[in-house]
Amino acid sequence: MIPSLLMSTDELPLKERQGAWTDWIWRHFGGLDSDLYGDTEFDGQMASTRAGDVVFTKLEANRHRVIRSPKLARASETQYLKIVAPWQGSAAVEQHGRQTWVRPGGWAIYDTTGSYEIANPERVEHLIVMLPKEQLLERGLRLEPLMARHVGGAKGISRVALETMRSTWQELPAMGAAAAQGAGEMIVELVRLSLLELAGRATAASQLETFRDRIRDHIGLHLRDPDLTIDRIASALNCSKRHLHNAFSEEDDTLAHYILRRRLQACMRDLRSPELSGRTITDIALSWGFNHSAHFSRVFREHTGLSPSDYRRLSHLASPTGH
Repeated sequence: MIPSLLMSTDELPLKERQGAWTDWIWRHFGGLDSDLYGDTEFDGQMASTRAGDVVFTKLEANRHRVIRSPKLARASETQYLKIVAPWQGSAAVEQHGRQTWVRPGGWAIYDTTGSYEIANPERVEHLIVMLPKEQLLERGLRLEPLMARHVGGAKGISRVALETMRSTWQELPAMGAAAAQGAGEMIVELVRLSLLELAGRATAASQLETFRDRIRDHIGLHLRDPDLTIDRIASALNCSKRHLHNAFSEEDDTLAHYILRRRLQACMRDLRSPELSGRTITDIALSWGFNHSAHFSRVFREHTGLSPSDYRRLSHLASPTGH
């Protein structure tokens, strides 16, 4: 059960690393687009192994993002729930209009059968664990509201699950097939119990998360509206602007930055899409609520490290699908 080194950029010329990395990510994780924040230098490596039906991957890499579009999610044949548990660095997990940040000592979970985006804005060392979705389904447990959540890791059953995932990865080289199978089954059960606990929390924190979900849902529905403002959101949700800001006070994003980032991510998806290659960059920006092309170009470069035109050109060149 020794982990296999699937990929490493160490022996590759600098100019070939980005293309190789995007191709490796695509192949190993069953169809994921990726980008490097516009960086020209990159190094990374991944090693993977299995404990029965549970797939482990250790990933070490410079900053990068991965994106699973709705189209790619629909095309997926294998249904997994996916966990990211950092040893170093951080990750922003976004799915169903929700976003959570996860750092060393914690873990978050998301569903590979839906679209999602994972941002790694600094060098990372992650343990990524993939569990068959069908093994986590349980009567009365709705998985969708639990995705893109910070499940835990600091205490309780979620901490036991995290420590078991880490120790299993480390000890797999010394395990036989039967022991590895049992370890995988134990991890599935610990994750299931962690999700049950997360679903049952009736605390002020969960109520605040529910309110944030309402805000995010409203923003998602009106993201294309250039007149979407905090005033209008407060009016629509029948609350004060202060209440809106307080809901995001413990987040890494302010509410205004969250709206901006959602719009930029939507533009990035459209710019990557071969089907939309005939649309102008200005048309795409205006369709997602930006009022001025100059402002859009500036904030796009700040977010990605590239101009919109360079981002579109390099995305199409680097796509493993050949577009």
